[in-house]
Amino acid sequence: MNDTILKVENISKQYRLGLVGTGTISHDLNRWWYRVRGKEDPYLKIGEANDRSTKGTSDYVWALRDINFEVQRGEVLGIIGKNGAGKSTLLKILSKVTSPTTGEIKTKGRIASLLEVGTGFHGEMTGRENIYLNGAILGMTKKEIRSKIDEIIEFSGCERYIDTPVKRYSSGMTVRLAFAVAAFLEPEILVIDEVLAVGDAEFQKKAIGKMQDISRGEGRTVLFVSHNMAAVKSLCTRCVVLENGMTTFNGETNDAIEFYLKISRDKALNYTNPKIDTNRNSIKEVNIITNTNSSFQEHNGDLQIEIFVYSKEKIMSPAVSYQIINNDGLPLIHELILNEEQEFCQRQGTYLLISIVKNIKLYQGDYRLNVFFADNFSKITYHKLIEICDFEIINTNKRPYYWQKGSAIYKEYDTTWQVKKIDEGVNT
Repeated sequence: MNDTILKVENISKQYRLGLVGTGTISHDLNRWWYRVRGKEDPYLKIGEANDRSTKGTSDYVWALRDINFEVQRGEVLGIIGKNGAGKSTLLKILSKVTSPTTGEIKTKGRIASLLEVGTGFHGEMTGRENIYLNGAILGMTKKEIRSKIDEIIEFSGCERYIDTPVKRYSSGMTVRLAFAVAAFLEPEILVIDEVLAVGDAEFQKKAIGKMQDISRGEGRTVLFVSHNMAAVKSLCTRCVVLENGMTTFNGETNDAIEFYLKISRDKALNYTNPKIDTNRNSIKEVNIITNTNSSFQEHNGDLQIEIFVYSKEKIMSPAVSYQIINNDGLPLIHELILNEEQEFCQRQGTYLLISIVKNIKLYQGDYRLNVFFADNFSKITYHKLIEICDFEIINTNKRPYYWQKGSAIYKEYDTTWQVKKIDEGVNT
């Protein structure tokens, strides 16, 4: 039996870049004149797709364009996509925080949303008072809220501070209480953005378990946005993939994740030296090959790094190394190969050095490389490349790991090296 609880029809959202509103009186008058004549807004015919990485030629951008999908009662729908794809904009429209430029949303029942830490909370009010405030916003009676308040406080783990103003809460405590309110006040549809990353590992486990109970046990609907593919896999029955404000896939979760990884290939995985000087020893090219053939590297998979170096002459003690660094610039893995281990750069030419990091175990998050080419004996650095080849560690294992995006090695790792002569060159 078809029991559609949420229907999204041709939802689009247009913004004017850099300004509030249309920005000019002439644009406002023009829109008014078209509207009174019963004609279409002329500015809806222009605008560009929401590609944040390129410079556009129009002042208008479509944050969302022609989004269509249905959600059944009791279904957990995942919404995934790269940063800037339009996920949060879509959830804000569904939560009625903002209105769509075009299109219509049809729902059955109340929608509770958890979009940002502290959304809907008043800092001067206590945690207890905010529970009643949020319940009232959701349309609950005081009697209904009172019957649930003990469960909410217990689940949040904030009992000691429940009568303290929320402005004194940490971000983790705030999101704990906000999630507990949204989950226990029994909305028919629960909308959750990537806010659970603020909570600690223990709370994330509780929250994901609660969402599973909400959908499977209580038959309520959840819309879930996350970059944690393991959480998406364990929770969601179906996923929508957004790219540049448009729907590019709508289907089964495993297929959606595979599609998302394929479209996320990133040119930043490769570095080519634009100015090769045959009169100096230099790094010609660096490539990262992940186990997904995209910019995503799975936790516990093999990561391959290719480094092409050019030697203008024989080097007595060549050394090539690389660091995998986090967003703070801290090196977490530092690998080195010396001529004593495998011979290279003993005559003029190009050499390919391949490093394979077996079963890489880094925390989820963004990483990049520093690469060095030097003489180990004289300590002269011939060439260095800093912060190149961005990639992201993800976890798609069936057993989810609950950790913060972070800055530490998860376990020991193992590395192997290979050396290949690319060309003979000319002896000097």
